[in-house]
Amino acid sequence: MAVTAGIDHIGLAVRELPTTLAFFTQILGFKEVGGVPDYPAVFVSDGTVMITLWQTEEDPYPFDRIANIGLHHLALRVESMEKLHRIFQTLEQADDVLIECPPVPLGSGNGAHFMSIEPGGIRIEFIARDE
Repeated sequence: MAVTAGIDHIGLAVRELPTTLAFFTQILGFKEVGGVPDYPAVFVSDGTVMITLWQTEEDPYPFDRIANIGLHHLALRVESMEKLHRIFQTLEQADDVLIECPPVPLGSGNGAHFMSIEPGGIRIEFIARDE
């Protein structure tokens, strides 16, 4: 039996706090639920998960999904295939959002997903599972 009970929050160090904050709040519809201005950090939530966004002082190393230790990507669950495709279309039109791959079926065949990189450099997967 695990001694933990799920994820309380996820902390992400980002290149440009205002840009990443705008991505989460304006594009994805997260709500700003707090922060620490002196840190600086902002807390955002979709009502299920809270994410802390911290401003880094510099970004010395570009992301390498094979070589970097730490966060590989953040996977956000989407309620339906229809919503997955709507988010994909929105992100395709958004400035400075890189789409790594369009929606494709999951290997298990029970849904679909796509990968993106938000303007601050964090890889985000959006995933809809058939229940």
